[in-house]
Amino acid sequence: MHPRLPQATEWRRLFAAEAGAPRPDLALLCLLIGAEADPSLGRQDIDRARRLIGRLAERAAHGHRARAAAGPLAWADALADLLGGQFGFRGRPGDYQRLESSLLHRVLRRRGGLPILLSVLWMEVARRAGAPVYGVALPGHFVVGFGPRDDQVLADPFDGGRVLTGTDVELLVAAATGGPPAPSMLDPADTLDILRRVLNNIRAWAAARPERRDVSLWALELSLLLPSPPARLRYERAQVLVQKGDFVAGARELDRYADEVAGRDAATADRARLQARGARALLN
Repeated sequence: MHPRLPQATEWRRLFAAEAGAPRPDLALLCLLIGAEADPSLGRQDIDRARRLIGRLAERAAHGHRARAAAGPLAWADALADLLGGQFGFRGRPGDYQRLESSLLHRVLRRRGGLPILLSVLWMEVARRAGAPVYGVALPGHFVVGFGPRDDQVLADPFDGGRVLTGTDVELLVAAATGGPPAPSMLDPADTLDILRRVLNNIRAWAAARPERRDVSLWALELSLLLPSPPARLRYERAQVLVQKGDFVAGARELDRYADEVAGRDAATADRARLQARGARALLN
């Protein structure tokens, strides 16, 4: 690997530490993902983005007591009016083709992005305002939930915060799976699962663009900094390194992967070691 700039190295240390914290800061972690994509992003830029989220939360907090008494629908409507209406945050079809749609600092600037990044914004603003909010990882489409499961209100930030009916949810799930929603699909999403999904989206974007293997690499490396990463990610990182022509680092990573899986899958470990030897042979 090429030497990393001191600030970039510090960002990764902060990302790993925050991801391992008892209550990870989702907004900060998403902004640190943005710092990987945009090396010009500095500490002042990250602080500025966090202050903007705070100011939006202050706006959303007006009428907190009345909405708390009225219930989750009042919170959903208030966030839709503020973020989707007054500030124009919503998604557009072209957002799926843009890397910046997965980067929170760009989403704040453009007021558009992928469903999961807009949902992160909704969640972080609403949480700071005192709303009972959480992410809901529907198959193929991320939304936000307000209130307890027995009085749950779902809203779609990609559509400006529109409140979803039961039929809306059924149609979204059917479009992705061909079947009806399972009750577990409506459970609150874990913060680290949200981060994994954001990084998976970035990897999927880069996989369709072989010239952007640099993006695949840093997305994999951040995924490996999350707690308990699957060994398969190390194998994928090795493949990207070899594709980029970094045969020594790729072979080293293949050997590490082989060591990790040898105890439970000796055949896979042997294949990885064979690939490592093949990568080193490319240096001759």
